Amino acid sequence: MSTVGGARLGQAGTQVNLASGVPVLPKDISARSWIVADAESGEVLAAHNAHWRLAPASTLKMLFADTLLPKFPGTTEHKVVPSDLADVGAGSSMVGIKEDETYTVHDLWLGVFLRSGNDAVHVLSAMNGGVKNTVAEMNEHAEELQALDTNVVSPDGYDAPRQVSSAYDLTLFARSGLQKKDFREYSSTVTAKFPGETKKNKKGKKVRGSFEIQNTNRLLSGDSDVDVYPGIAGVKNGNTTNAGATFTGVVEQGGKVLLVTVMNPEKDDHNEVYKETAKLFDWGFKAAGKVEPVGELVAPKGAEASAQPGANDNGQAGGASASASASGKPVAAAVEKGSGGIGIALAITGGVLVLLAAGAFLVNRRWPLPDLVRRRH
Repeated sequence: MSTVGGARLGQAGTQVNLASGVPVLPKDISARSWIVADAESGEVLAAHNAHWRLAPASTLKMLFADTLLPKFPGTTEHKVVPSDLADVGAGSSMVGIKEDETYTVHDLWLGVFLRSGNDAVHVLSAMNGGVKNTVAEMNEHAEELQALDTNVVSPDGYDAPRQVSSAYDLTLFARSGLQKKDFREYSSTVTAKFPGETKKNKKGKKVRGSFEIQNTNRLLSGDSDVDVYPGIAGVKNGNTTNAGATFTGVVEQGGKVLLVTVMNPEKDDHNEVYKETAKLFDWGFKAAGKVEPVGELVAPKGAEASAQPGANDNGQAGGASASASASGKPVAAAVEKGSGGIGIALAITGGVLVLLAAGAFLVNRRWPLPDLVRRRH
């Protein structure tokens, strides 16, 4: 396996530095690969086969979103033509896009994040010059992120020969995507209204209604056997025949922001991937500050060159106030809000998570991570 992020991460099996005061890892984790990391510092607290190259399923949509989100304003409209949906794989998850209907880019991204809609991915890919071009750009972006375990064949994560990623790479994709405000918004949206099909009413007038879609991330939306995880802010789940269940989540509790990725639990219990993720989050928050890391999430190739003291999450000068930066603490408070019928469980605030102090980056915080959406308890 690769040693990107540290030699320990290239070793097979579970990697953790247990010592006095460090809680023992949960013993019933059956996933073939997993990772627990600090989203801010990039420290990997523990991992299991972190660089094992496996089928990623729809968690690969995090890379798709991180690659394409900056390209189109949310208000951009697109009328769907048959060729947009021609290559959607049989049995794909769908949000329900119809030919000859017009959708905004905002609608399409809700379809990608909430319903993991492969139809929405293919429409956005068509807008981006086609699937082939989109795949090439995703592979290029993965290389820039130093996600070297990843090879993209289909932009939606649909099973395809030689399409692979790793728990380490998926965590890099989540960390990169979470730099973007719209990525954070979409990944934290629980329910939304999605445009339906235009039909004629009883009076013969054309009308277009909408229907509700719900996020399939069960740690965000909950289920009969899974509670909403406190502080959850996304990110993306997946499930295919080859990949099994996959999931990357991000949680903020007590000023700490952790990322956990779980790939392909061997247990076939209902919602097992979420149950194992929750256990690893539980461990991570207890271990944070006590356990010596086994590696790190590397920054993108260009991050160190472009990062300058006082830069904000858009890479522009003039970040947080001097008083806030001196403290090194998050400057944004938790607020609940929603708009346009969209249910957002976790409010998105306007500031940045302050990673600057005395005009310089804090130790190991080479790549600023803005404030995540924060849950009101």
